[in-house]
This record gives sequence, structure tokens and C-alpha cells, in this order.
Amino acid sequence: MALQKTGPLVPRHQRLPDDDPALALDAGDRRTGIVQIAAWLIVGAIVIGLLYFGRDVLIPLAIAFLVSFALGPLVKVLVRRGIPQVAAVLLVMLAVIAALLGLGLLITSQVSVLSAELPAYQSTIRSKIAGLGQQIEGPGLFDGVFQTITTVQEQLATALQDTPGSVADPMAVTVVGDGPSPFSTAMAWLAPALAPLATLGIVVVFVFLVLLDRGDLRDRLIRLLGGNLHRTTDALEEAGKRISKYLLMQLVVNATYGIPMAIGLWAIGVPGWILWGTLAAIMRFIPYVGPMLSAIFPLALAFAVDPGWQMVLMALALILILELVSNNIVEPLLYGTSTGLSALSLIAAATFWTALWGPVGLILSTPLTVCLLVLGRNLPQLAFFDTLLGSTPALDLPTRIYQRLIANDPDEAYEIASDAIRISGVTAFYNQTGIEILRQATDDYHANARVEHRLRVVDGMDRLLDDLQEDHPAPADTASAEKVVCIGGKWQVDAISAQMLVHALCLSGVAAGQRATGVVTTAYVDKLELDGIRTVVLSYFSRDPDTAVRGFVRRLRRRWPDVRIVLALWNAPEDSIAADRAESLGVDQIVLSLDEAVQRLSLSHADSPQAAAEAGDAAGERARLAALAATAVLDGHAREELDDLAARAADAFDVDFAFISVVDADAEYIVGQSMDLAGQKTETAPEMIWMPRGEGLSSPVVTSGETLVVSDTERDARFSDHPAVRRWKGRFYIATPLRTSDDQVIGALCLMDDTPRQIEDGDLDFLDKVAADVVSLLTEQDPVAPEPRREVPPDPRAMLGQRVPD
Repeated sequence: MALQKTGPLVPRHQRLPDDDPALALDAGDRRTGIVQIAAWLIVGAIVIGLLYFGRDVLIPLAIAFLVSFALGPLVKVLVRRGIPQVAAVLLVMLAVIAALLGLGLLITSQVSVLSAELPAYQSTIRSKIAGLGQQIEGPGLFDGVFQTITTVQEQLATALQDTPGSVADPMAVTVVGDGPSPFSTAMAWLAPALAPLATLGIVVVFVFLVLLDRGDLRDRLIRLLGGNLHRTTDALEEAGKRISKYLLMQLVVNATYGIPMAIGLWAIGVPGWILWGTLAAIMRFIPYVGPMLSAIFPLALAFAVDPGWQMVLMALALILILELVSNNIVEPLLYGTSTGLSALSLIAAATFWTALWGPVGLILSTPLTVCLLVLGRNLPQLAFFDTLLGSTPALDLPTRIYQRLIANDPDEAYEIASDAIRISGVTAFYNQTGIEILRQATDDYHANARVEHRLRVVDGMDRLLDDLQEDHPAPADTASAEKVVCIGGKWQVDAISAQMLVHALCLSGVAAGQRATGVVTTAYVDKLELDGIRTVVLSYFSRDPDTAVRGFVRRLRRRWPDVRIVLALWNAPEDSIAADRAESLGVDQIVLSLDEAVQRLSLSHADSPQAAAEAGDAAGERARLAALAATAVLDGHAREELDDLAARAADAFDVDFAFISVVDADAEYIVGQSMDLAGQKTETAPEMIWMPRGEGLSSPVVTSGETLVVSDTERDARFSDHPAVRRWKGRFYIATPLRTSDDQVIGALCLMDDTPRQIEDGDLDFLDKVAADVVSLLTEQDPVAPEPRREVPPDPRAMLGQRVPD
């Protein structure tokens, strides 16, 4: 798209005088920042010093806390079954110790047998090495170089011996004394064994104490962290669950790798198969390097045992197959699809902990780093750990794409956008990301952007949209018979947003086109060619476009009086849109988001697929009505219980009221409510409000089967003029489906408030649980736990990463 002249040149910013207060304020901010950085460096140095000098105490503590995180869920299960806390802890610890002792005995027996058999393999090793030596004998590429080096060394040695005054090699002198005493010899043998045993004893004691009194430790940690009690409690609970799940899943992953490894090596015939399977399971705690190190020993032994190469190749194939299965099937199945730690942070953490705590630090590096990552994601005080260690991008999606455009890298911007579109769709990408990119470009236009940056952003967005339109073409019938025309108001970003809206409308089934942005004159308006066009959308990013809009609308009305004009204000705060602003500007409607524009324009065109979205499958509708009739809820028998559930939801979400509705063939009935609502009453149950199904609030939920969240009903075409919403003065509306065990949606649990607001996935999970209780009451069946909602994780910034449970 060619650049267009959009307005007067922006004057350069004047240089502030040296005594300007703004300069002094900036200098003060810089000094404060330097002091903060220095303070953080000092604190970091102190922490690292404490970790190093206190490793004799901290290593057992770290091992104990990690083990307690893994064993904590088992203790909870036993306590819930009525076993006292002390007995549950003892049972779990005794079972773990017995399992470790049994495994240790097996490994010891394997080592003893293997050490007795190793001398028998010397002849095989010698013959294989001799065979390899014969194969590589003969003239080689570097033989001449090696021969030259050998000749030079011999000549230098001869010259040194002939030099006068050279001294012969000194004679070695050996001092013979009384040897070490038996006591010192015994201590030398026992000291290396006593240190691990002492550490193991400390770990056992710490694990017992932590499992025995986890509540007291949690209380002390909450007191240390301070802040909001609710938030800190939720953060610690989630962090504990995730860390426990990670350790247990890591143990399961390693076991599912080590057990097949041992069985496979036994089938192949490699001696010491229990030892190598156990070693493979343990070494997988060390990312990347551990599996490779554990593979060396069975491969070397297969090389020594088999005179041929069949055993080595079979062992190698076994290891490769297990790695592929574990990495691509087992880990995604147990952990989920998200990655937690980046590859760089894993390597850096392994180096850091190894330097501080030696080999034990290398084994503990991944669990400790995962703990820090989970705490960083849940505790604001430690949020920097998530930025440093996590694989999630440090910048949000719009900022990442905007930065790539500024850096003149539209190809990477397209890759990032394509990955997001595969998850959310084109229209959602435009609404949530595309408009935000243009909003950032608008805000930076005068403040930070140079001319080169502005050109890069505009050209990059043009290329990005062209590629997206080519990858996601609109239906063929939307290319002809245009009914909606989008025009950028003034700047180039206005034209780009109009292009986004055209593409989104075409994808939704609305025939739309775009007209070039230009200086608004009578001649320009006459050339717009709007014959047969029903709606014109004017796109503006300016925060105060009223003067320009009035002039544009006046000329449009004069030339095209029957055209419906919609004004899209992409950068205007919602609270700045007064009720009479559309009338004062001369437009028919004002929209504030691309999603709202697509929704309103789609509903205003009868031939749009979205206009017929309420049509459902006849057979599915009959099954749904049968499921509703089976509950017999319309006779009002469960009204009191349903009112209580609605009141519970209203109190928990702090909304004005909540209600429970079911949708019959022709009408929607409110069968439970937290307060008396005005509306039409039924004849059979005077306390039950009803409305025609076409005007029902829950019909979209019943049709789609998905939770509906409307942050502001005034910005939603389905509810802005809804009689019930106006009667009840609802601005925020949310409805989650009432789904039976046979997957039939019979109604919805709804919340309404008089103030626009947002809601998080965690709150929606609670609403789903209340809806499950409603269905359980209606069907007289045990409630089915709904699947928790999970935000789609952003793309990892590294190709490799350690997985963390969702």
C-alpha cells in the first residue's frame, strides 16, 4: 500500500533549557535507579554468599523440602481417610525408605556381579580395539604432519643432550617412614561414607518435621511475605500444588523411562540392566546432559560384551526410541503443552547451582529452578524470577509484533501473528492484537518514534495484512455486491484499521470493501462510489476527532443521504462516550472495538451467517428438550434450593443479582433467583418469570454451549437494547451453561451487575462448579467436576524448555 499524505508535518520538539525542572526530575530518577540497582546487586551478593557458605545446612534443607513437596499429597490422602497425621507421615516415610533400601540392595547386587564379570570382557575389548586400529591404519590425511612433528621433537631432544652443561635427569628419592596408623586408615575410609549418611539422616528428620507441621510453616511464610492475605494464601496454595505435581510427574516420567530401559537391556542381554535402568531414571533429573551421560554406560558395556556390533546397535536404538517416546508422548501427556523454563535458564541454573553446591547442586538445579519459577509466577514480590527463568515472552503479544515492525523484521512479526491466529482466529487477533499495535504506534507517533520507525510500522503492517488476507481468504461471495465500506479517517493507521475491519467483516459473511483515505473535500467524497452501499464505517485513532468527523459526515450526508454511518473510535476510553455523542456528531452509531463493529454490522445484515446463528440441529434440540423435561423443573419443585444457589453465586461474585434460567421450546423461564425480579409471571407458577425464547438472555449460551461474558452490555449489540437488561439495569452480564451428564445444555446460570467489569478464568471455574451443583440438584445425580479453564500459553521464547505442570 502506497503512503498517503495524511496531514501537516509535526513540528520538532523544542530543546528544554538547562535549568528546566523536567531535566532535574529526570536526573533525580536516574540517580534513584542507580541506587536501586546497586542495592539489588548488594543483596544478590549477600544471598549468593549465604548459599555458598551455608551449603552444609542448606543442601539437606533443600532436599528435605523438595521431598516433602512430593510426599505431601500422599500424606493428605491418608489423613482424609481418617489416619492421624503422625501415623500418616510415618507410614509414608517408612514406605519410601523401604522402597529405597530394596532398590539399593538390588543395585548393590548388580554392582557386585558386574564387577566380578568385567575381567572376562577384556579379551573382547582388546579384539575390538585391535580391529578398529587395523581399519584406521594406512596413509591418512594428517600422517605427514604427525611425522614432521615427531622428527622436530627428536632433533630438539638430540640438540639439548649435546649442549655443554646440560644436566642429566635427577635421580628420584623416596622417603620411607612408618606408614599411617590403623586408626587414621580407618577414618580415611569411613569419612567419605559418614558424610552422606549424616546428610541422609538430617534430610529424613527435616522431611518428617515438615510433613508433620506444614500448617505452621505455611503460616510463618505468609507472615514473612505479608501483603494481601487472600492473594498470598492463593499464591502459596497454587505454588505448592504445582511444585508437588511437578516433582511427582518428574518421578513418573523418569520411572516410565527407566523401567522400559531396564527391561529392554535385559531382553538385549546387557549385564547390569537393573543398575542402568535405575541410573537412567536418576540422571533424567539433570536436563539434556543427564540422559546422554546415562546412555554411555550401557553402550560401553554392550561394546565390551558382544564380539559383534548387534548388541550396541540394539541398545542405541532402544535409547533413541525411549527418548522420542518420553519427550513427545509421555511428557506432554503428563505436564500439558506449556513449557516453563527456557533452555538458557536451565543451563545457567545448572552452572550456578553446581558452582555453589557441587554435584548435588547439579541434580537439584532443575527442581530448585522450577520452584523459583512457580513462586515468581504467583508472588508479586518474586515476579522477576518469572522474567529471568520462564520461557514465556517477556513482552505481550502486541508489543512483540510492534517491536519486530520497528526493527524492520516483518517476517518474524508475521510468524508471531500466525501462531496467535492459529489459536484465537483472525477476527480475535485483529480485535485484541492488531488494534493494540496501531494504538501503540499512535501513542508513540509524537513521543518516541522517528520518521524511519513510522515508515517501518506502516509498511510492515501493510505486508502483514496482505499475507494474512492471502492465508485466510474471505468467501467468494463477499468480494462482490459490497454493502459495507470502511474508510480511514485521517492517518495511515486509520486506513490500516479499516483494512482489518474489512477483512474481519468478509470472514463473518458481510460483503465489505475499503476506500482510500484522503483529504476530506467535496471532490474526494464524490469519488467514493457509494452507490448501493448501505453502511459506511469511519475509522479513527485520534482521541479527539470530533471536528474532522463532523466535516466528513456533513459531506457524506450531502452526497449520500441514505447511507448509514458508523463511527469507529479505536482509541477512545469507554467512559468518554456520552449517550448523545453519536447524535451530536451526526452518525448513526459509535463502536469502540473491532469485535463490536463486526457484531453490530453482522446483525444488521440478514444475509450474514451470524444472523442465522441461532438455528440449531432439530434432532439435538429434541434431545435437549427431553433432558429438560426429565428434570421437571418447570413445576417449581426445587425453587427454594435454586434460589439459595443463585444467592450463593451472587454473594461470591459480589454482583447485584444472579438467576438460573432454563430454555424450553418457545420460552425461557427463570427458575431460581437471588432477589425478586420484575417481569412476566407464569400462570402455573406465579413466582416464575418467563420471556419469549427469541428475547431470552440464555439463548446464545444454549445455542453455543459455551460461557458468555459481556463486560459491558451497552457495547454488545445483542444486549444493548434488550428489554430485560434495560429493566434490570444490567451493564455486566455473564452466563455459564447448565450441562447435563449426557452433554445437553438445558439453561444457564447467570450473573448481572450495574457496573461494567472483567472476570478471570479462575472465577469462571468457580461459576462452573456452582452450575454443576445446579445440574446435580435438577437431575438428582452426583455433580460432575468441570474441566478447569486454562489460558492458552504464549509461545515460548526458546525452542527447548523444561515442562512445568499447568
